[in-house]
Order: sequence, then C-alpha cells, then structure tokens
Amino acid sequence: MNERDADAIDFWRAYKKSGDLEARNRLVMRYSPLVKYVAGRIRPGLPNSVDMADLLSDGVLGLMDAIEKFDPERGLQFQTYAVARIRGAIIDGLRAGDWVPRSVRAKVRQVEEAQATLEHRLGRTPEDHEVAAELGVSLTELQEIYGKAAYTGVAYLSDLGTSEDVGPATSHDLDLEDEEMRSILVQAIRKLPERDQIIVTLYYFEGLTLSEIGEVLGVTESRVSQLHSRCAMTLRHKLLEAAVA
Repeated sequence: MNERDADAIDFWRAYKKSGDLEARNRLVMRYSPLVKYVAGRIRPGLPNSVDMADLLSDGVLGLMDAIEKFDPERGLQFQTYAVARIRGAIIDGLRAGDWVPRSVRAKVRQVEEAQATLEHRLGRTPEDHEVAAELGVSLTELQEIYGKAAYTGVAYLSDLGTSEDVGPATSHDLDLEDEEMRSILVQAIRKLPERDQIIVTLYYFEGLTLSEIGEVLGVTESRVSQLHSRCAMTLRHKLLEAAVA
C-alpha cells in the first residue's frame, strides 16, 4: 500500500491483525473525505428529491466494506480501491429507492442496443444522428434520453454487469482493476471520437466534475452529462462483450 502516513499504517495493521474496532473507526474517519468526494460528483446528475445525506450514508457503508475487504499487503492504493466501492454502494442505494421509471431504463437499453448494432454495421462509433435514425426518434429526443441516463446509474463505468440493466445473458461482474479489463477499456477509449476521449479522461482519470469539463470544452454541464452518458454506454457495452466472449 502506498501509504506514507505512519499512523494510518498502524491502524491498518491493528485492524487486519485483530479486528480492532477503534482502529477501524480511525480508518473510517481518515478516509471519510472520499465519501464526500464521490457523493459530490454523483449528486449534480440527480433530481432534487434525492437527499445528499442519503448518498453520504450509503457511501459510508461502501467505505466500511472497502476497509473490511482491502488487503494492505497487495501494494495497492486504498483510495483507488475505495472510490469504486463507495460509488457502487451509493448506486445500490439509489436503485433500492426505485425512483427511476422503468420506461427510462427501457429507453436506455434501446439506445445501447442501437449503438451496438450500428457499431457492428459501420465499424466505428456511431454519431448521434445515426443512433437517432436507427431508433426512429429525433436528435432532441435522443439527447433527452442521454440526459435521463445519468439518473439510472447505468451511465457510469463503475456500475457494470447487473442483470437488471443489461439482461440475463450478461450478468457478469466486471472488475476494472483487472489488468485485462483495463487493457480492453483503454483500447475502447482510443476508438471513441476525440471529444469523447477527452470527457472520459477528464472525468474518470483526472477527477474533474461535469461542470469543470464543460468549462474546458466550452459547453454546458447538461451537454457534458449527455455526452458522458453516450460514451459511457458505448464503453460499458464493449466491456460486457469482453466479459461474455
């Protein structure tokens, strides 16, 4: 583990050796800013009815689960490990609330299927107008679906592989920390249009918010959210294809 703080190392040793609850609580306190960070990135894409306190509560559960399962001896960075699990716990909490209409989930699946069909047919990532034509909807309607996709939780690379959203044939859990999956993801990103590559890189690897990415690209946060949903769906499909290959 790349942890330079001697106190944190002592806490990890005490908790992993004997299950010392005081050491665990100290670790939760030390890494609690990660919960606020992840919840803060998710919150802008959700309706006002979703309480930030609920996101934080679910995120803390994810953090505690990460602390429980993390192995300091593997030499991994805990922050990277924990962020994915905190986000997963928050998304699970949102799903449990069942506030996303089934009609929205159905439309998101239809868009994913249209994207996949066009990519196989064209040999490249399809443009928005092509996806809209395949679905028989207007470009404006397609962009509205992309916007709503951010609410479903499926438009994030860290939320992959559940049968509820991708169908019974692809109920595999994908681990983005796996070297092979990371390699597939990198190759898939390189095939995206340049602007989509920038969005994915800035959001997932540089940690910028959608608002900050909008400033970089000179577009609104809402438009970045739509673009992010589109490219995340594309990448998600490629990873799921790899999982069942």
